[in-house]
Amino acid sequence: MLAERWVVPLLRIFLVALFGILVLFQVMSLPGQFAHMAREDPEMAYLRWPATAVTVFWVLCVQVVIVAMWRLLTMVRKDRIFSEASMRWVNVIVGAIAAGWAVLVAVFLYVGVNADDPGLPLVLFLLVVGVAVVGLLMVVMRALLRQATTLRTDMEAVI
Repeated sequence: MLAERWVVPLLRIFLVALFGILVLFQVMSLPGQFAHMAREDPEMAYLRWPATAVTVFWVLCVQVVIVAMWRLLTMVRKDRIFSEASMRWVNVIVGAIAAGWAVLVAVFLYVGVNADDPGLPLVLFLLVVGVAVVGLLMVVMRALLRQATTLRTDMEAVI
């Protein structure tokens, strides 16, 4: 209980900071960066809008995860984390990770087919595997939450 008392507000502060930074990236930094790259390398300028759209989408996926985490933290504070309502938010997290991963795989395949240097495809492959691990870990955590919810419901029925 003592850890929840300090950790939840601290985590919320970091989530707000992260969300704010991501909004700046989404609105200013990423579009500006790809516009600059298009001016500097006109041969690759055709990638400006697809790259902007993909990276903004990835940031949006992270923002969805942040909002879902915020909702789950609210449930932790109110001692309602072991409920069906929490499963919806965990499903939102899994869905956002899966959507981001699917687009990452598409980018990896596009870059892998067109690359003449193995560096970027290797980095993208590392990201594909890393995001897959995080997504699968969330699926396992969802299963654990489901079991804990069932056990708590059974215990409340007995009491």
